[in-house]
Amino acid sequence: MTEKLKVADLPDFDMAEMLKTEEDVANYLTIVLEENDMGEFTHALGVVARARGMSAVAEKSGLTREALYKALRPSSKPRFDTIYRVCNALGVRLVAQAGSSRVSVLGRQDRITNSLPSEPPQGRSIRAGTSRSRPA
Repeated sequence: MTEKLKVADLPDFDMAEMLKTEEDVANYLTIVLEENDMGEFTHALGVVARARGMSAVAEKSGLTREALYKALRPSSKPRFDTIYRVCNALGVRLVAQAGSSRVSVLGRQDRITNSLPSEPPQGRSIRAGTSRSRPA
């Protein structure tokens, strides 16, 4: 006969304790971003901030601890500026990639940059801020 487990007997789980390395943090945030739930992403940033020390992250981001806690609640809708500042304080860089690229569960990306030309095609220039090209 097997014994029934009680929820109270289960050990507490804190994701912040699992984030030991920069790779752990990157993998965690990548997985959360793949869910396309911005509330969960802001919560995940809060988990990472706790893992790194909320006071230190607040100081590096230029926010107060209270403002940081408030901004990183799952129900909050922080401005992009706040997310950007927190990411910088955490040493995390958000990277845009084409929607067709896949990121595995382990956070490895298929890099397409090696297959891109290093210079624009002859006779054409690419201007920053526009997707149109014009003759040189």
